[in-house]
Amino acid sequence: MKKIIIENLKTILYALIIAILIRSLLLQPFYIPSSSMEPTLLVGDRLFVTKLSYGYSKHSFPFSLGPIKNRIFFSEPERGDVIVFKTPADNRTDYIKRLIGLPGDKIQFIDGNLYLNNVEILRSKNNKKFKIYCGNTIVDSVVFKETLLNKKEYLTTYSKIGSYQNSDEYLVPEDHYFFLGDNRDCSKDSRFLSSVGYVHKDNLIGKAQFIFFSTNIREGSVFSFWNWKNILRIERFFKKII
Repeated sequence: MKKIIIENLKTILYALIIAILIRSLLLQPFYIPSSSMEPTLLVGDRLFVTKLSYGYSKHSFPFSLGPIKNRIFFSEPERGDVIVFKTPADNRTDYIKRLIGLPGDKIQFIDGNLYLNNVEILRSKNNKKFKIYCGNTIVDSVVFKETLLNKKEYLTTYSKIGSYQNSDEYLVPEDHYFFLGDNRDCSKDSRFLSSVGYVHKDNLIGKAQFIFFSTNIREGSVFSFWNWKNILRIERFFKKII
């Protein structure tokens, strides 16, 4: 009996070690709790982030307890990547936003338009109907397709009332990055220097790759199987994130 218990404990320990290695070095699942990345990511989306995309730092490991002092095997992220990172304010909270500015870039909002290195980012109106939230409130918004300087395209949304108009010029420091939420008027991101601001490369966790599961939590719990047709967003299962 004692031998069986020991073998079972060994099996559990090995499984735990393998799970930690996979989570730290390969893939980590994340849950979307807020509407700051709508329409790209919705509350209730579950997604996988690849750790190898930008190399590893101590934040690659559970509770940021990795044995790495500086980032290793680093690869430069590209503008437009959707990235999970630790907020500089506490180096503990996970945020997911879109990378807009690389080290040395200048970013500014002028009359509601986004400028990168003094070049206006092109955007065209998307006529598809979207229900955009900010928290639990449906917001009257306009959805655009934005095109960055590297031709990366994605959808963003701006509120029709009280939209963010003008800002100071942001100059991204060396080894730092500037992030924005796709739901521009409902996102705490690098525009808020006291709480997020510029994100150091060591704070990057990984690149968001695809949604593997999604539920509309506003319609109820996933355990309410009788209402799955309203809860499960099957069309979002295994959807690539762009």
